[in-house]
Amino acid sequence: MDWFGQAYLSFTTAPKSLPLKSQDGAETDLLTLVKETVPPCNLNPLLFNGHLQTCWTAFGRAAPATHYKRRIFEADHAEFNGSYAVDFVNRTGSEQPTEADATLPPRTVYLSEEEKAAMSSDDSRPMLVVLHGLSGGSHEVYLRHAITPLVESGEWEVCVVNSRGCANSKITTGILYNARATWDVRQTVKWLRKMYPNRPLFGLGFSLGACILTNYIAEEGESCLFKAAIVCANPWNLDVSNKMLSSSFIGHNLYQRVLGTAMRKLAANHKEELIKYTNVDYDSLTKLTYLHEFDRAYQCPTWGYPTEDAYYRDASSNDSLLAVRIPLLCLNAEDDPIASKWGLPRPEAAQNPYTVLCTTSLGGHIGWYELGGGRWHAKPIFNFFNRMAFEIQTESISHDLGLYQAPRMKDAGYSTMHFGPMQRKMQVKLD
Repeated sequence: MDWFGQAYLSFTTAPKSLPLKSQDGAETDLLTLVKETVPPCNLNPLLFNGHLQTCWTAFGRAAPATHYKRRIFEADHAEFNGSYAVDFVNRTGSEQPTEADATLPPRTVYLSEEEKAAMSSDDSRPMLVVLHGLSGGSHEVYLRHAITPLVESGEWEVCVVNSRGCANSKITTGILYNARATWDVRQTVKWLRKMYPNRPLFGLGFSLGACILTNYIAEEGESCLFKAAIVCANPWNLDVSNKMLSSSFIGHNLYQRVLGTAMRKLAANHKEELIKYTNVDYDSLTKLTYLHEFDRAYQCPTWGYPTEDAYYRDASSNDSLLAVRIPLLCLNAEDDPIASKWGLPRPEAAQNPYTVLCTTSLGGHIGWYELGGGRWHAKPIFNFFNRMAFEIQTESISHDLGLYQAPRMKDAGYSTMHFGPMQRKMQVKLD
């Protein structure tokens, strides 16, 4: 029984999963590979529901001491200009200054000009690009648990794209980020491809970062530069998740309040820029309590959405899943109180051979705490990426397979009709 910490696993994909070929020529498919790389989910039986797993994050703060070196990028997008920060994992943490920089997160320093000039390489080490959750950053505990096994293996390079204004980064315009903010990860991936032409690139996203990453992969379609990706605790249908949070006492008074407070603090960190570059009523931001109130007060006037619900519907990534054309593993806990199970894209995953939705009956929101303090999600992440990077012929993967759909009606006048999953209501130029 999952009451004792043993969670049930469920896998959803198209009836015919994406064909894959091993380096030795053996044939397999994405679903088989996922089932081989996702281990049993045995969690701490004392944290026996999603609320306990989620709230334990406030207490279970022990995590590997990951060290980073930060590079500031100037955005190359014509409309969404400004700066953002990318943190590169530094294995040789002992080389970092003994005195911490109070303006940066722990164990993080800026790259020197000499180091930046020497960053390019012709090596073929796989590189992982990571996106964090709402108002988080490279310092997050769940993120460090996930990337540390890869880093310690000595085989991987890892960087974290911090959302604008997060992880003590400074904004130089009034733009923060939202669930459709894909332009910074797009610029970073293009930069990595130029600087490291031989490195296979992979993507990993958590929570809101998982939503952004899914939207990015879908926007890129067949041209996506990632070989494969994983998204953890994606809220998928933001409108459903918001309504589920607002409909319960604990959802409204705990999670909505905690998330809203985090965004209010983020806005306070950038008070000068928000006042200078936007028409947002900053005083109203300081009085907000709940996340949906912040989205109404900031996201709507900034991005042109008439209501926060319109933003949630437009920025959700459940439809985006239909446009994914690289191997994508989606990890969600069915008892997640923030990323509601009622918003999970099971029908979409069941039509797309490039995606596998793996759900656990326990785990909360990026909890997955095991006995002893370990985090279960680190295991499938480590296993899946290593299999894809070192055992699968990723260059042989076809990117033009169609969805598993019933045949179109013939001779009924519908031949020109077409569903476009990426036809958004808010029009944004990708470049």
